[in-house]
Amino acid sequence: MGIGEACSIGAALSWAGGVIVYKRLGETLPPLTLNLVKNILVLAMVAPTVLLVHGARLPSLSAYAIGLAIASGVLGIALADTLYFKALNTLGAGRMGVVGNFYCRFVTATWFAVLGRRVNSMKMLRFVLVSGGVLVVSSHDPQRKLSPGDLRKGALLGVAAVFLIASAIVMIKRVLEGAPLFWIVLLRLVGGVGGMLAIFALRREAPALGARAKAKLDWPLLLLAAFLGQYVSMVLWMAGYKYTAASVAAVLNETASVFIVLLAAVFLHEGLDARRIAGVTCTLTGVACMLFA
Repeated sequence: MGIGEACSIGAALSWAGGVIVYKRLGETLPPLTLNLVKNILVLAMVAPTVLLVHGARLPSLSAYAIGLAIASGVLGIALADTLYFKALNTLGAGRMGVVGNFYCRFVTATWFAVLGRRVNSMKMLRFVLVSGGVLVVSSHDPQRKLSPGDLRKGALLGVAAVFLIASAIVMIKRVLEGAPLFWIVLLRLVGGVGGMLAIFALRREAPALGARAKAKLDWPLLLLAAFLGQYVSMVLWMAGYKYTAASVAAVLNETASVFIVLLAAVFLHEGLDARRIAGVTCTLTGVACMLFA
């Protein structure tokens, strides 16, 4: 197992932990405000990390590369994460995991269309095993009832979010391969925060952080979510794409749905039935084939 594969699995695990926390935070803050606050916190974490890792010297990046990284942040953070949180609030973690299955397909399709890369039959078999397991795990959510209208709305928001996330990472794949990792993370965050501020300006409203919201908000929990679900997961996520093929990283990232199920069983005391255990087994088999074959 290479560093890229390890980072991709680590990103899935840390994002899964963050999703469980974000679900609770979403009961206090609206999606756009939550997205803005957590990314400002992450920006405050990444900026000193850049100085520690790379020093104060600016990287030798072209204006095109800088613009691409910022645009990736607008698409993948400002727009995609906000839509993701809206879908998560509507669908719940289980159904959002089903929608997340589109991620690998979007990455693979975009990777082929933009970069001209192909996926061989052996990789496709591994993709099927992993994706099949994720689908089985995340499609079973008997405790949450949704109206057809809410289901369609949540699914559309989720698919749009996943498509933007996939497009945003593929568009900077080549830039990532030759650029300092943390500088690209920082530029994406700048684009994301700037994009969200622009959305608030266009809507002529301020972030919903009134006295009541501040009183209800669990700041230690928000800091944990920002650190684990965004700072750690974003760095590992982008490192995975930097050091391995986009199609491989995308499939390993999809295991987040399985990790969500396992973490929910441990921390939220949700049961593990035979269906979910079978899905976890299928997914982990596919991951093992991908890493060790």
